[in-house]
Amino acid sequence: MTRTRDDLHRALREEVAARADALWDVALRLHADPEYAFAEHRAAALLSGELERGRFAVRRGVAGMPTAFTGRRGRGRPAVALLMEYDALPGLGHACGHNLIAAAGLGAALAVAAVPEVSAGSVLAVGTPAEEDGGGKVLEAEAGVFDDVDAALMFHPGVYSWARAPLTAQVQYRVAFHGRAAHPTGNPAEGVDALAALVELFNVLAALGRRLPEGSHVQGVVTHGGTATNIVPEYAEGLFGLRAATTGALEDLTERLRECAAGVARATGTTARAERATVRYEHFRDSEVLSERFAAHLARAGIALSPPRPGVYLGSSDIGNVSTRVPAVHPFVAIMDEDGSDHTPEFAEAAASPRARRVLTAVTQALACTAADVLMSAELREEAWARHRAA
Repeated sequence: MTRTRDDLHRALREEVAARADALWDVALRLHADPEYAFAEHRAAALLSGELERGRFAVRRGVAGMPTAFTGRRGRGRPAVALLMEYDALPGLGHACGHNLIAAAGLGAALAVAAVPEVSAGSVLAVGTPAEEDGGGKVLEAEAGVFDDVDAALMFHPGVYSWARAPLTAQVQYRVAFHGRAAHPTGNPAEGVDALAALVELFNVLAALGRRLPEGSHVQGVVTHGGTATNIVPEYAEGLFGLRAATTGALEDLTERLRECAAGVARATGTTARAERATVRYEHFRDSEVLSERFAAHLARAGIALSPPRPGVYLGSSDIGNVSTRVPAVHPFVAIMDEDGSDHTPEFAEAAASPRARRVLTAVTQALACTAADVLMSAELREEAWARHRAA
């Protein structure tokens, strides 16, 4: 007898429930053994091994990254990608909850593959290293990992339960000033102070910051300021993090930084060089139609998602670069109260708490059901793609 859509969703939730203990064990093992950007070797081995045991065809070393991998069940289109992050923060461990993201993506992929009626096409589990520092998803997207995918799904633990992630675009630039060394007492007029130029750039950017649009800001640090107090610095360098609400606004801000550096150089008699120091994270483009599906499925577990609070931004992520290519979701689901914050020791503790365990099961079920909807409904796929192309 053909099962109804509700029956299939129920079967998926039962598949996840049957794996709940095993998924929590994966989350705890990752939590107890944090690894960092592009060095998540044990995490990648654990997750890809679980996929192989689930009869996924695993490919390691994806996009030239030793700790990136994919696991595929089925072939062709339709295709849905379930994303896993597993890098940690130096000194803080899994203070962003990536151990839960990894376990949820793994569990959803295994559950969908276990219910034959919803596994038409293919299920792609994607291991994405270095979200915190390096942008594994950027490299994977550029390598074509998501070229034949109809949707990319993941969740993120947080202090809010929001259906959509207000994630900004971001990039880092290194600005260097070259001057001329001299003795500050013996021949000060011969010196051209590169550090003074760098300090002036900070001052100019502080004034600029008062006129930037909402969501845009520049934050910098001095990475080289000279070698001795009795030498006029001939070289100075700063690293600047730029963020903006949209990728277009980030491009404008980048040009403003270049203009400011060039203006300071002219005013101080130095020369300036501004070079991009990192990959660029694009702003996140939410697939509203898919986010609504996820929220409806999650509500069955008693977790309600709301729209993000206006004017509140939750940082940046390389999922933005995926969302420019395919319809994507990245909801936040709270594992601690709003008076907390991620990237703290308290959040790392919350990522291994009883509340996190309940959230893990619920979001894995919601991800699995949303993935099944993508695979089973041509109408849903067409609507998601139509809105994506129009955005």
